[in-house]
Amino acid sequence: MNILIADAVSAAAVEVLRSQPEWNVIVSSPKEYEAHLAEAHALLIRSAVTVTKEVLEKAPKLRVIGRAGVGVDNVDQETATARGVVVMNTPGGNAISVAEHTLALMLALARSISNASASTKSGKWEKKKFLGTELNGKTLGVIGLGNIGMQVARRARPFGMTVVGYDPFVSPDLARDLGVEMVELDQLYATSDYISLHLAVTNETKNLLNRDAFAKMKSGVRVINCARGELLDESALEEALNSGKVAGAALDVFAKEPPAGSPLLAHENVIATPHIGGSTEEAQETIGIRIAQQVRDYLRDGVVLNAVNMPAITAEQYGVLQPYLELAERLGSFVAQIATGRPKSVRIVYSGNFGETNTSLMRNAALSGILNRFLSEKANLINAAQVAARRDFGVNEIRQGRRHFSDSLSLALETKDGERVVEGTVFPDGSPRLVSVNNIYVEASLTGHMVFLKNNDVPGVIGRVGSILGDNKINIADFSLGRRESRSYPDGAVAVAVVRLDEALPKKVLEELLALDPVDFARSIELP
Repeated sequence: MNILIADAVSAAAVEVLRSQPEWNVIVSSPKEYEAHLAEAHALLIRSAVTVTKEVLEKAPKLRVIGRAGVGVDNVDQETATARGVVVMNTPGGNAISVAEHTLALMLALARSISNASASTKSGKWEKKKFLGTELNGKTLGVIGLGNIGMQVARRARPFGMTVVGYDPFVSPDLARDLGVEMVELDQLYATSDYISLHLAVTNETKNLLNRDAFAKMKSGVRVINCARGELLDESALEEALNSGKVAGAALDVFAKEPPAGSPLLAHENVIATPHIGGSTEEAQETIGIRIAQQVRDYLRDGVVLNAVNMPAITAEQYGVLQPYLELAERLGSFVAQIATGRPKSVRIVYSGNFGETNTSLMRNAALSGILNRFLSEKANLINAAQVAARRDFGVNEIRQGRRHFSDSLSLALETKDGERVVEGTVFPDGSPRLVSVNNIYVEASLTGHMVFLKNNDVPGVIGRVGSILGDNKINIADFSLGRRESRSYPDGAVAVAVVRLDEALPKKVLEELLALDPVDFARSIELP
């Protein structure tokens, strides 16, 4: 396993990866890392590296990108997902550092610390000029109450501030426990003396603080942005500063970084820092170790944590789900191998307890099993749904209560020639098992070399099948049978068989089986 570290992380983080037996850890730099991409299975980055489509095309073996930090806008997530690469980040790892920087900037604005320091260092002594204000008794509006926003709110209240917040995804009860009153944006603008941004950049939040927003704010408001530069319209902010509507702004982030030539840098009421909100020794150590651990756990154990392009699961959840992921993929491969004609869609039925949970990983496992029988591009747990959508392959998911087994999975694959239905479950020993084909009960292990047969239910078929295999010196490991009785169906009784073999079935032997008069379908199947 080759782990490529393209940006600076702590020595402790590197050691987490080097401690794994037979792992090759390559410590590189933003300028030189691309030379190692061809062999990399994992890529660790920070903000100095941008993972573009072109970068991903140079890394055919890549399985995971670990971003030491929160923002992943420097990763082409759409291409990564299409290539089946997990993208992980470390939310909350630098929350305390960013929150403390936010409070430091608020204090600096309140007391004009930057200008006062520059004045004093130039030889002046302007005590009257730098009359400050207290945070005590002021209202802080926090827009975005995630990990960082919550930490800012906690730290502002001991200063005697009233904290109001806006976040449509946070419940009022949770906010109330932190002493935060949830309000609508317009009310936050109208009542806040300080406004601090802690949002991700989306189509809805880009340029959130624009001319209209500034017009709704109190005169003399102070604005702090330690989140993303794109959240704020910088030209609108400049106008508001010049008019006095905004008394001061403290910016750790800019729409373009570094912000060379920005008029805001020359404004006397603007404090600017070079995107250092999360840059503390403690935070860098924490997020470096966390991303190394997340990458290690994914590559070693399949555990997904803080992925931005697939559902995250804990080690405990993965332990429960893993046998069903294997079941889903093997069922998908099985039904694809017994189907004929161009595949059009699949109906996935989850029965039992996991029918009430997030089943997206099982869906992707089933889709990868199906699609990898038909397509040259590799589908996996990350990209299977995207691959299916791109190929106009329909997916219908149904959740229902318990059927024959406590937890079972059914796949109905529709092709231009008709529908094939298989059902499976996981036995107590953790093994995936087939339990029915086309609603005919037949129980078999989903592993190894197999042949599936469908025939008229008449005497002698089993013996003749066994003779053909024996004459060709092919040993039978298991012979599982099932049948549909004639009284319910006008076309007579039908039998199916799943025969596990010790070796792959040669084409000429399959043709001998098909030549048997009662046999109307036979297909060789290969599973891991």
